[in-house]
This record gives sequence, structure tokens and C-alpha cells, in this order.
Amino acid sequence: MSVGILLLTHEAMGAALIATARHVLGRIPLPLEALAIPPGSDADAALREAAARVRKLDSGEGVLVLTDVYGATPSNIAQRLPAMGLDIRRVSGLNLPMLLRALNYPEQPLAELAQTAANGGRAGIVEHG
Repeated sequence: MSVGILLLTHEAMGAALIATARHVLGRIPLPLEALAIPPGSDADAALREAAARVRKLDSGEGVLVLTDVYGATPSNIAQRLPAMGLDIRRVSGLNLPMLLRALNYPEQPLAELAQTAANGGRAGIVEHG
């Protein structure tokens, strides 16, 4: 068993990141899906769809939910998932380094993988003078 990963993002950002990760890594070692939340989406309908995706991805080890912007609709939807009895950890600020880092540690348990993802996202942000 392994942790699943759900990218909960605005528009098609998640699908693009998955395609890029597949290009970089060659194969995706964890169950991984993206759910786009278009502008004007019904938040309750999006919550139901996100919950269904989490249930599908959870093989018993939980699901890491990566969202693009903290405080925006995808992140707010993810915040509501644990109240539905779902075993998730949420990390916001999704970027490609975050996703690649998480996918490179498929053996990690959920809490550790969430920390690994957050660290990967931060390490992938570098300012050049």
C-alpha cells in the first residue's frame, strides 16, 4: 500500500503538473490524480467530487492533497475533507519541485510525505540576482 496524491487546483494546473512529472520521471510511483476547480464552481459539488477522488486514491495509507494557493477555493475545499472522515494531509503552494519531491519518496507514510513535499516546494524556489 502507499499514500495517494490529489492535486486540487485552479483550472488545469494539476493536469499539467502531472504530465510534466511523468515526462521528468518516466513513471509515476504513487496513485495520483488532479481535480481542477474552475472559476464559479459550486463549492459543495467540488467538495463531493474531491471526497470521491480521495476515497478512490486511499488504499489505507491516506492521501496527500496538494493545493495551489492557501486560502483560495481549492485549499478551502481540501480543508473540509477531514470533517468527512477522510485521512488527508494538505500542503499548499503547489509547484513542480514539490510534486517531484513527493513522488521520489513513495515509501514514506502520509505525515512524513507531507513534510517532504513542503520541503521540496520551498527548496525549489530560488531567487537569482
